[in-house]
Amino acid sequence: MDRFITVAIHTYEKAIALRALLEREGIEVQFRNVNIEHPVVSSGIRVRIRETDLPLALRIIENREIFSDPVVTGRQADPAMPILVPIDFSDVSRQAVHAAFHIAAAHGTSLILLHTYIDPYVAGSMQLTDSLTYEMADASSREKAQNAAKAQMRHFAARIKDAIKMGTLPPVKFEQCVMEGVPEDAINEFTKARNPFLIVMGTRNARQKEAEMIGSVTAEVLDKCRFTVLALPHEADTEPVPFQPRKLLFLCNIEQEDILAMDTLCRLFPKAMATVTIANVPGRKRRQLMRNTADAAQALQAYCQQNFKTYTFETANISLERMQEELDALETKKQYDLVVIPNKKKSIFSRLFNPSLAHQVLFAADIPMLVIPV
Repeated sequence: MDRFITVAIHTYEKAIALRALLEREGIEVQFRNVNIEHPVVSSGIRVRIRETDLPLALRIIENREIFSDPVVTGRQADPAMPILVPIDFSDVSRQAVHAAFHIAAAHGTSLILLHTYIDPYVAGSMQLTDSLTYEMADASSREKAQNAAKAQMRHFAARIKDAIKMGTLPPVKFEQCVMEGVPEDAINEFTKARNPFLIVMGTRNARQKEAEMIGSVTAEVLDKCRFTVLALPHEADTEPVPFQPRKLLFLCNIEQEDILAMDTLCRLFPKAMATVTIANVPGRKRRQLMRNTADAAQALQAYCQQNFKTYTFETANISLERMQEELDALETKKQYDLVVIPNKKKSIFSRLFNPSLAHQVLFAADIPMLVIPV
C-alpha cells in the first residue's frame, strides 16, 4: 500500500513545480535522480508518488491548468465564449454549477463563476431574493464584506476542484470573479464585457418565487440581459445530475424570430435527440391577425424537422388568458424537462405593465427554462 511509483520524469525546475502542485492537493511526492552514476549532473528527476494516489494524481496532471491557475478578478478573456454562472454559494448555486460544468464540457468552453456583494454602507437593510442573497448580519464594513465574499469564493472553488479530482465533475477550466454591486446590474455589466454564450442561473421553486416576485434577480436578468439564460429551479434533497433535456416545450408566437431561437437551442444541445412541442401563444395585439395560425405552425414544424434532424417536432396551442392552467395540463401530460422561450426586448414601462412571456412563465412553471433573446 506504501509502494512509490514514478509518475513523471522532468527537469529539476519542472519537477519542483509538479511537486508543489501535487502536494497542494494532498499527494505526497518523492524525488529520485535518473542518472545514478552522476547524480549532480542528472538530466532529469523522477517524480514518485504512492501507487494508491495514481488515479487522483493523473486527473490533476491531465488538467493542470485548472488546479494551478490563480483566482481571476480581472477581465482575462478565454478564446472561446465562456458560460457565466452567478452564484451565492447555496445549494441552488451548486446545482446550477453542476449543470453548467457538463454543458461547458460538451462545448469545450470555460466557465466564469460570478459572485456579487453589496457595500454595507449603501445597502443598509436591503433584502435581495431569488437565487442571489446578501446577509448583512456580520458585515460591519466594506472591507469586511469584500474579504468575506472572496473567502467564500475560494472555499467554493476548492470544493469544485475536489469534485473534479474525484471525477464527479468534468475537467473544465473555470475563473472566479467577485464584484461589488446589485446582482442583476453587476451581471448585466459583466455580460457586456465578457460576452458569454450562455448564462446559467439557479432559481427557487415556484412557491418561493411567487413570494419573491418583486425582487427576483433571475427575472431582472431575463429582462435586462441580451444573452441566452438557462434558469434551473432548485430540487431539494436531490443530487444534481448532468442536464440533458429530452422533452422540450417551445413557447412562441409563430414569427420569423422563432427560427433563430430554434437554431440557438439546437446549437446549445446538438446531441439531445429530444422531442420539441411547438406551442403557439398568440399575443394580445396579434390575436385578430392569426387566423391562419394552424397553417403557420405546421409550416414552422416542417421547416424545423427538415433543418434540425436530431429533434422531433409536434405542435400545440396555448391560450394567453388560460396560460397557467394549460401549462400545468401540458406539463402533467407530457412531463417536459425544459421550457424554451424566445424573448423580445421591452421598455421599462412595458415590463412593468405588460411583463414578457418569459417573465410570466418564470413564476408559473417549476421546470428548467431556457430564454433566448431575439
